[in-house]
Amino acid sequence: MKKKKIGLVKLFWVMFEISAFTFGGGFVIVSLMKKKMVDELGWIDDQEMLDMTALGQSAPGAIAINTSILVGRHLAGIPGLVVSVLGTILPPLIIISIISVLYDAFITNNYVILALRGMQAGVSAVLFDVVFSLATNVLKEKCWLLIILMALVFVLSYFFKVNVVWLLLLAALTGLARSFKKEAKA
Repeated sequence: MKKKKIGLVKLFWVMFEISAFTFGGGFVIVSLMKKKMVDELGWIDDQEMLDMTALGQSAPGAIAINTSILVGRHLAGIPGLVVSVLGTILPPLIIISIISVLYDAFITNNYVILALRGMQAGVSAVLFDVVFSLATNVLKEKCWLLIILMALVFVLSYFFKVNVVWLLLLAALTGLARSFKKEAKA
Protein backbone atom coordinates (compact mmCIF):
# COMPACT_ATOMS: atom_id res chain seq x y z
CA MET A 1 0.00 0.00 0.00
CA LYS A 2 1.30 3.45 -0.90
CA LYS A 3 2.40 5.45 2.15
CA LYS A 4 0.27 8.47 2.96
CA LYS A 5 1.46 11.57 4.77
CA ILE A 6 -0.13 11.46 8.21
CA GLY A 7 -0.05 14.55 10.43
CA LEU A 8 1.18 13.95 13.96
CA VAL A 9 -1.58 16.05 15.50
CA LYS A 10 -4.23 14.14 13.55
CA LEU A 11 -2.66 10.80 14.56
CA PHE A 12 -2.59 11.88 18.22
CA TRP A 13 -6.25 12.91 18.24
CA VAL A 14 -7.39 9.80 16.41
CA MET A 15 -5.63 7.61 18.98
CA PHE A 16 -6.84 9.80 21.85
CA GLU A 17 -10.45 9.57 20.65
CA ILE A 18 -10.29 5.80 20.16
CA SER A 19 -8.71 5.28 23.58
CA ALA A 20 -11.07 7.68 25.37
CA PHE A 21 -14.18 5.84 24.24
CA THR A 22 -12.96 2.27 24.52
CA PHE A 23 -14.07 0.02 27.34
CA GLY A 24 -13.13 -3.64 27.54
CA GLY A 25 -9.42 -3.94 26.96
CA GLY A 26 -6.92 -4.25 24.18
CA PHE A 27 -8.87 -6.26 21.63
CA VAL A 28 -11.67 -3.71 21.71
CA ILE A 29 -9.28 -0.82 21.01
CA VAL A 30 -7.64 -2.81 18.21
CA SER A 31 -11.00 -3.35 16.53
CA LEU A 32 -11.74 0.36 16.79
CA MET A 33 -8.28 1.15 15.37
CA LYS A 34 -9.13 -1.09 12.43
CA LYS A 35 -12.50 0.56 11.85
CA LYS A 36 -11.01 4.05 12.01
CA MET A 37 -7.62 3.59 10.31
CA VAL A 38 -8.47 0.90 7.77
CA ASP A 39 -12.16 1.32 6.97
CA GLU A 40 -12.71 5.04 7.54
CA LEU A 41 -9.39 6.82 6.95
CA GLY A 42 -7.67 4.26 4.69
CA TRP A 43 -4.30 4.84 6.36
CA ILE A 44 -3.44 1.13 6.40
CA ASP A 45 -4.90 -1.98 4.80
CA ASP A 46 -6.53 -5.03 6.39
CA GLN A 47 -3.46 -7.25 6.13
CA GLU A 48 -1.19 -4.65 7.72
CA MET A 49 -3.66 -4.23 10.60
CA LEU A 50 -3.90 -7.99 11.03
CA ASP A 51 -0.09 -8.29 11.07
CA MET A 52 0.30 -5.43 13.57
CA THR A 53 -2.39 -6.93 15.81
CA ALA A 54 -0.63 -10.30 15.76
CA LEU A 55 2.71 -8.69 16.60
CA GLY A 56 1.11 -6.51 19.28
CA GLN A 57 -0.46 -9.55 20.88
CA SER A 58 2.68 -11.64 20.81
CA ALA A 59 4.91 -8.98 22.40
CA PRO A 60 4.99 -8.57 26.17
CA GLY A 61 2.77 -5.81 27.51
CA ALA A 62 -0.65 -4.44 26.73
CA ILE A 63 -1.89 -5.20 23.23
CA ALA A 64 -3.38 -1.71 22.87
CA ILE A 65 -0.02 -0.05 23.57
CA ASN A 66 1.95 -2.55 21.49
CA THR A 67 -0.37 -2.13 18.51
CA SER A 68 -0.38 1.67 18.83
CA ILE A 69 3.44 1.56 18.80
CA LEU A 70 3.43 -0.45 15.58
CA VAL A 71 0.69 1.61 13.92
CA GLY A 72 2.27 4.94 14.91
CA ARG A 73 5.72 3.92 13.70
CA HIS A 74 4.31 2.55 10.47
CA LEU A 75 2.36 5.71 9.74
CA ALA A 76 4.79 8.43 10.83
CA GLY A 77 8.07 6.92 12.02
CA ILE A 78 9.43 7.47 15.52
CA PRO A 79 7.50 10.74 16.07
CA GLY A 80 4.33 8.86 15.07
CA LEU A 81 5.16 6.12 17.54
CA VAL A 82 5.48 8.67 20.35
CA VAL A 83 2.26 10.59 19.61
CA SER A 84 0.35 7.37 19.00
CA VAL A 85 1.37 5.96 22.38
CA LEU A 86 0.63 9.26 24.14
CA GLY A 87 -2.78 9.41 22.48
CA THR A 88 -3.45 5.86 23.65
CA ILE A 89 -2.30 6.14 27.27
CA LEU A 90 -3.51 9.63 28.22
CA PRO A 91 -7.30 8.97 28.27
CA PRO A 92 -7.15 5.97 30.64
CA LEU A 93 -4.61 7.80 32.79
CA ILE A 94 -6.91 10.82 33.08
CA ILE A 95 -10.02 8.70 33.69
CA ILE A 96 -8.32 6.52 36.32
CA SER A 97 -6.96 9.62 38.06
CA ILE A 98 -10.45 11.12 38.29
CA ILE A 99 -12.01 7.85 39.43
CA SER A 100 -9.34 7.35 42.11
CA VAL A 101 -10.17 10.74 43.60
CA LEU A 102 -13.91 9.97 43.53
CA TYR A 103 -13.64 6.22 44.24
CA ASP A 104 -16.00 6.13 47.23
CA ALA A 105 -18.71 7.93 45.27
CA PHE A 106 -18.30 5.60 42.27
CA ILE A 107 -18.21 2.31 44.15
CA THR A 108 -21.57 2.90 45.84
CA ASN A 109 -23.42 4.60 42.97
CA ASN A 110 -26.10 2.31 41.50
CA TYR A 111 -26.10 4.19 38.18
CA VAL A 112 -22.38 3.62 37.76
CA ILE A 113 -22.81 -0.08 38.60
CA LEU A 114 -25.63 -0.42 36.05
CA ALA A 115 -23.66 1.49 33.40
CA LEU A 116 -20.68 -0.84 33.88
CA ARG A 117 -22.92 -3.90 33.52
CA GLY A 118 -24.32 -2.45 30.31
CA MET A 119 -20.81 -1.85 29.02
CA GLN A 120 -20.01 -5.54 29.56
CA ALA A 121 -22.64 -6.44 26.97
CA GLY A 122 -21.23 -3.88 24.56
CA VAL A 123 -17.71 -5.15 25.07
CA SER A 124 -18.87 -8.69 24.30
CA ALA A 125 -20.38 -7.51 21.03
CA VAL A 126 -17.22 -5.64 20.03
CA LEU A 127 -15.02 -8.65 20.88
CA PHE A 128 -17.27 -10.87 18.77
CA ASP A 129 -16.90 -8.36 15.92
CA VAL A 130 -13.09 -8.50 16.23
CA VAL A 131 -13.02 -12.29 16.19
CA PHE A 132 -15.44 -12.44 13.27
CA SER A 133 -13.48 -9.84 11.28
CA LEU A 134 -10.11 -11.52 11.87
CA ALA A 135 -11.53 -14.98 11.13
CA THR A 136 -13.12 -13.68 7.93
CA ASN A 137 -9.73 -12.35 6.80
CA VAL A 138 -8.13 -15.75 7.44
CA LEU A 139 -10.92 -17.53 5.56
CA LYS A 140 -10.63 -15.10 2.61
CA GLU A 141 -6.97 -16.03 2.30
CA LYS A 142 -8.05 -19.66 1.71
CA CYS A 143 -4.92 -20.99 3.35
CA TRP A 144 -5.84 -24.37 4.82
CA LEU A 145 -2.93 -24.24 7.22
CA LEU A 146 -4.21 -21.03 8.82
CA ILE A 147 -7.81 -22.23 8.87
CA ILE A 148 -6.80 -25.47 10.60
CA LEU A 149 -4.55 -23.53 13.00
CA MET A 150 -7.40 -21.16 13.86
CA ALA A 151 -9.75 -24.08 14.61
CA LEU A 152 -7.06 -25.99 16.52
CA VAL A 153 -6.20 -23.00 18.71
CA PHE A 154 -9.88 -22.48 19.52
CA VAL A 155 -10.35 -26.14 20.48
CA LEU A 156 -7.15 -26.25 22.54
CA SER A 157 -8.02 -23.02 24.33
CA TYR A 158 -11.74 -23.47 24.90
CA PHE A 159 -12.06 -27.18 25.54
CA PHE A 160 -8.63 -28.18 26.85
CA LYS A 161 -7.69 -24.89 28.60
CA VAL A 162 -4.20 -24.90 27.07
CA ASN A 163 -2.18 -21.92 28.30
CA VAL A 164 -2.21 -19.02 25.84
CA VAL A 165 1.60 -18.87 25.88
CA TRP A 166 1.77 -22.31 24.23
CA LEU A 167 -0.88 -21.30 21.71
CA LEU A 168 1.03 -18.14 20.82
CA LEU A 169 4.22 -20.17 20.39
CA LEU A 170 2.37 -22.63 18.15
CA ALA A 171 0.97 -19.78 16.04
CA ALA A 172 4.35 -18.01 15.88
CA LEU A 173 6.14 -21.17 14.79
CA THR A 174 3.49 -21.82 12.16
CA GLY A 175 3.87 -18.25 10.89
CA LEU A 176 7.66 -18.58 10.76
CA ALA A 177 7.45 -21.89 8.91
CA ARG A 178 4.99 -20.38 6.45
CA SER A 179 7.26 -17.35 5.96
CA PHE A 180 10.33 -19.53 5.32
CA LYS A 181 8.32 -21.63 2.88
CA LYS A 182 7.28 -18.48 0.96
CA GLU A 183 10.89 -17.22 0.88
CA ALA A 184 12.12 -20.58 -0.37
CA LYS A 185 9.64 -20.42 -3.27
CA ALA A 186 10.69 -16.88 -4.21
